[in-house]
Amino acid sequence: MIIKSAILFILAGLAEIGGGYLVWLWLREKRHFIVGSFGAIILVLYGIIPTLQDYPNFGRVYAAYGGIFIVLSLLWGWGIDKKKPDCYDWLGALIALIGAAIIIWTPR
Repeated sequence: MIIKSAILFILAGLAEIGGGYLVWLWLREKRHFIVGSFGAIILVLYGIIPTLQDYPNFGRVYAAYGGIFIVLSLLWGWGIDKKKPDCYDWLGALIALIGAAIIIWTPR
């Protein structure tokens, strides 16, 4: 269950960041509206992916996803925008991941 959950979190993060990035390119960098349209479609998929989680609590799923999103955003910025995260970025990401793990995987 943890592996499936982690994969879904990563897929959701890539969909949100990737879709948002395409919308960014369309509006901020004057790319063709089709680029933005693909971004919008991907963002709809982002909204669907978390519903595949086995956890019944919407708030906890999205709160835990936040930690994954932070790490993926840093990696995206490093790989796409060529902005290498510093040690404080990684420290903050680690703290967020620990919080996410506590929220979603702690037995209740």
